[in-house]
Amino acid sequence: METEARLTKLASCAGCGAKVGAGTLATLLQDFKTRTDPRLIVGFDKSDDASVFVINDETALIQTVDFFPPIVDDPYLFGQIAAANAISDIYAMGGEPHLALNLLCVTEQMEEEWIREILHGGYDKAYEAGVIISGGHTIHGSEPLYGLAVTGFAKPEQIRKNDAAKPGDMLILTKPLGIGILTTAAKAGFTDPALTDRITRQMATLNKAACEAMQGFRVHSCTDVTGFGLMGHSCEMAQGSGCTLHLQTGKIPYHPEALEMADMGLIPAGAYRNRDFAEHAAEVRGEVPRAVQDILYDPQTSGGLLIAVDERDGEALLRTMKSAVPGAAAIGYVTEAEEKAIIIEE
Repeated sequence: METEARLTKLASCAGCGAKVGAGTLATLLQDFKTRTDPRLIVGFDKSDDASVFVINDETALIQTVDFFPPIVDDPYLFGQIAAANAISDIYAMGGEPHLALNLLCVTEQMEEEWIREILHGGYDKAYEAGVIISGGHTIHGSEPLYGLAVTGFAKPEQIRKNDAAKPGDMLILTKPLGIGILTTAAKAGFTDPALTDRITRQMATLNKAACEAMQGFRVHSCTDVTGFGLMGHSCEMAQGSGCTLHLQTGKIPYHPEALEMADMGLIPAGAYRNRDFAEHAAEVRGEVPRAVQDILYDPQTSGGLLIAVDERDGEALLRTMKSAVPGAAAIGYVTEAEEKAIIIEE
């Protein structure tokens, strides 16, 4: 399909790099008059991945929505990545996705076949996840956008919130970092086809296997690492849990090419927004190169899960994950609250 370097040119931002900064969102949502209900155990005030409403003792309803501009030029792959990214929020809450609605914005420059292939990619990824797309909404606009509103379910006791990490927990990350940097480099023509294929396949990979692996282990907290980067999402987990997260940079998986690109200054704008939000809450111990720090702030599109698991279960969970989630790695640990919410270590 002749779409090379065309679909992404219709958008000023790419993927989760288009996400409004976490600090900005918190300010925008201040002082809104809202209704309350004790059955709503997770709402927008929690900075979590999805809302959770308890229906009864056996069932909790999980809802989320996510959409963004093209991050690749192939419309089918764009649809796959956008759908995987939206569905991930359900997995991050420990739930099973079931229903979804399409959200699509098309431009005058988009060919009909492109639109069809975006939707085709989304439908195929939803099918893989066991999700029924039951409808949606399409509008015309100045930039292409695609994503899903997703509904899932879980038993109330299986919900994994992002504010329940405990001292002693092991931190596990399930996908390597560097996606924002590398997609920025790709738009500038600095990546080869093999690298582009590798990061595209990663973004299109569901977090389903990682979520399923968590079941049966003492996972205290979970979130997916997307537009706010590892640092932004770690900051939310640490502050919400009243703990300090220690990130061991020598153990954190990232695409090695991202380090080279970061050294060259190919940093997406979203990384600077993430730094503005989280840097004040972090302390760097030891010699951690600036490029490595940039990777920690890098916005991820359809990134992996960040899991805080009881230290007694950490190694067993990693062993369970390894076959289906080969990128999973222990990247740090949780302690009682220190002066800073995040400690970046060598």
